[in-house]
Amino acid sequence: MSRNCRLHAAAKHEELTTIVVFGASGDLAKKKTYPALFHLFQQGLLPRRTRIIGYARTKMTPEEFNKRVTSFFKATDDPKDVTAFLKICEYVSGKYDVDEDFKGLRKEIDTNEQLMHKRESDERVHIYYLALPPSVFVSVGTQIRRNVYDGSCTNRVVIEKPFGHDLESSRALSKSIGALFAEDEIYRIDHYLGKEMVKNILALRFANVFYEAVWDRRHIANVQITFKEPFGTEGRGGYFDEFGIIRDVMQNHLLQVLSIVAMHPPKSLRSEDIRDRKTEVLRRILPIQLEDTLLGQYVGTRDSSRPGYKDDETVPKSSITPTYAQCVLHVDNDRWRGVPWVIKAGKALDEAKMIIRIQFKDMVNALFPNLARNELILQVSPKESVTIKTIVKEPGLSTNLAMSELDLSYHKRYQDLKIPDAYATLILDVLNGDHSNFVRSDELDEAWRIFTPLLHQIEKEEVVPLPYEYGSTGPKGADEFPTERAGYKPTAKEYHWEPKTAANGGKL
Repeated sequence: MSRNCRLHAAAKHEELTTIVVFGASGDLAKKKTYPALFHLFQQGLLPRRTRIIGYARTKMTPEEFNKRVTSFFKATDDPKDVTAFLKICEYVSGKYDVDEDFKGLRKEIDTNEQLMHKRESDERVHIYYLALPPSVFVSVGTQIRRNVYDGSCTNRVVIEKPFGHDLESSRALSKSIGALFAEDEIYRIDHYLGKEMVKNILALRFANVFYEAVWDRRHIANVQITFKEPFGTEGRGGYFDEFGIIRDVMQNHLLQVLSIVAMHPPKSLRSEDIRDRKTEVLRRILPIQLEDTLLGQYVGTRDSSRPGYKDDETVPKSSITPTYAQCVLHVDNDRWRGVPWVIKAGKALDEAKMIIRIQFKDMVNALFPNLARNELILQVSPKESVTIKTIVKEPGLSTNLAMSELDLSYHKRYQDLKIPDAYATLILDVLNGDHSNFVRSDELDEAWRIFTPLLHQIEKEEVVPLPYEYGSTGPKGADEFPTERAGYKPTAKEYHWEPKTAANGGKL
């Protein structure tokens, strides 16, 4: 981060700030929340007067708590930084439905504010991070409102997905949470919106005339948004089986990415203007049809080195929960009408990758027949990159054409710049009161409207997913699905350029 950016961030962080992490003894807190808070602390991006209070039912000594929250810090982290960070942290044990325990939490917050030299003129911020299962959202929210909420300061509530199970349950949850907190106090966190390449889509589109000029149905043939994980449920199948891959990844992460790629230019970069445009897109997406869907469930490898989904002891042997899915969506507006959007996600596949592949239409002239299509590929993870597949003449005396790549790989171009974790980015947004990368209630409602009919049909008709081997590319027909359902034309021969080495060891 540049010095100017750092000063700009710090200027917005003079408030006296208390961050309460509910579920502080859980996996999400130790793996994501506390490492992200520590990263912000290392970068000097936490407010100067900050206290972090962990709250959970587990009884722990300060030593046990410190060991737990630092268990996912990096071995290369400076021990002095870790010690300094732990000095602003503490732990309070209490139940999630007991008034007295939450009253005790409020007293702890008040005491800490006095220790931070609270003044009458201070702007104060209380952030309540619910690193909890959704089953206790309303209970904890009710207790916060009744016994902890301080109307004399700014209050922000961070809620983790899943936000409901279908449209009806999502609306019920939104109604309950909305009765406790104002919409501008609620931050529904989807960590994919904090990823560097996803946040870069706005700049890529609206700061470059040549992208936005062709960003419509006249030039784009199809779009694919792909999420692949190389591991299975690994003992967490019981939790996953309640949701499946569609609810776990597609309805939230991938649909949010789609809405950013497809939206019209916002009036400004204000958070509400951006979220208005995203919601406009979602409202124009037609409900997904079962015939435009491919479902799969992974099985063990032939050599038994990797287990199948139902080999997990926490998964019912009769489970038909999909661990893989591909769907075709259609955005029914003037910009995108007729352009298929393929979203696909799966566990236990051949690699870890999240990409957005935008394929352009065929050239209309016949000067060069049978050309491969141009593509713009945004790789979100594991290594951020922007690639444009383009046609060039091969160097030399021939007139042969070849597929080439214009490649911006972040790990090569920005070698000295550390890309922040998505959770750290989003927590910084919460500290700044920026809602741009958080899900608004009407966005959430539209997302469930799109997927709920499909989910209910799959469950009602007990659709059995196709088997696929752990470590493969998916079930039978997975590779052909974009071609058959969306008109995708795969490139016959990929071009991968490797620089030649000169005799003196330099690059040619």
